[in-house]
Amino acid sequence: MDIVDLARLQFALTAGAHFLFVALTLGLATLVAVVQTRATFSGDPVHLRMTRFWGQLYIINYAMGIVTGLVMEFQLGLSWSGLTEYAGDVFGSALAIETLVAFFVESTFLGLWIFGWNKLNRWAHLALIWVVTLTAYASAFWIMVANGFLQNPVGHVLEGGRLRLTDFGAMVANPAAQVAFWHVLFGAMIVGGFFLAGVSAYHLGKRTPEQDLFRKSLRIGIGVALPALLLTATFGGIGFESLQPAKAAAWVNDAERLAAAQAEMVARFGPGDYLPPVGAVQAGGITMLTLFAVMLFVAAPSFLLMLVRPVVRGFRVWHWLLTLMIPVPFVTMLAGWVFREMGRQPWAVYGLLTTSDAMSPVTEGQMVFSLTAFVTVFAVLIAVNYWLLARQARRGPGAVALGDRPVDAPVPAPSF
Repeated sequence: MDIVDLARLQFALTAGAHFLFVALTLGLATLVAVVQTRATFSGDPVHLRMTRFWGQLYIINYAMGIVTGLVMEFQLGLSWSGLTEYAGDVFGSALAIETLVAFFVESTFLGLWIFGWNKLNRWAHLALIWVVTLTAYASAFWIMVANGFLQNPVGHVLEGGRLRLTDFGAMVANPAAQVAFWHVLFGAMIVGGFFLAGVSAYHLGKRTPEQDLFRKSLRIGIGVALPALLLTATFGGIGFESLQPAKAAAWVNDAERLAAAQAEMVARFGPGDYLPPVGAVQAGGITMLTLFAVMLFVAAPSFLLMLVRPVVRGFRVWHWLLTLMIPVPFVTMLAGWVFREMGRQPWAVYGLLTTSDAMSPVTEGQMVFSLTAFVTVFAVLIAVNYWLLARQARRGPGAVALGDRPVDAPVPAPSF
């Protein structure tokens, strides 16, 4: 592999690993907020315990996701200085808003939510988790605005060999960002829904205590996953209508369309190979669509089964199937990113800056060392996150520390 391929592999592995955390964070934040809303309005102790249990799993994943996100940011300066020098003044504005407005607000209010249990008015505490959820959406939105610019650069002019932003509204309204945001958001709901259903099914199959809690959690997970699947497919279909010509040709592997796309690019930019890797594009797309079908075939009958209480409590084959389905949405989303990003090659900024020109002036030895270091760090972080999530999920609600009142603490009067 040459230096560019090593840099691309490093960014693909680290960005993909980080996205695993992001997908679960977006999905779980929404579900925790919904469950806490039900608990706050109804005063139901079961839903309150559900909030604490799933909230603790959310916090574990969120904390590990922050670490991977910070590590990933280093790559823009280490490996892709050509990209930041050429287009950083444009897409960097969206990343700055994501960090300053969305991430900082989200993490601040999440801290208040974590330490505000049994201290804040219940309505104020409920408002905190909704602020966390909405700012998580905002964070994902601005990330997709930045990525959408790389896919379909709009709202800029070229001055002195660098891009300058001239129309912020055009960059925000970019169809490559808007459609992809909703596709990713509902995809995250699928991840969260199957996670809730799978963990709940594990406990139902094991006949662990809190059967009522996990019965309700399973129904919420399936009840969210099925409509999210349909909405994700809808926005994915809309996105297919606006694919770059070369990506669309690679997807169907049409020789005539590939030749036409290549000829058009050569006419515009001079000699070169402007076609994406057909095999990678097709592998990503086919994997994504195949696993979508698998999830749909599981979620649709599960939606009917969850309406029958004896089935929810006793159908062990179904329980183990739902447990095995937990990783499937993660793999599906990664396959979708492979399709989206590999189809853009060989461009870092489509039609403006090639991936090779976006590279930093690094040696092969430096790139190999960087790749080894990043992959090692991320492998450890993923392993630790999996171990923590699996350990906490298996232990159940009885071992949750979030919102737990000390034994000698006075019970506060209800606040309305």
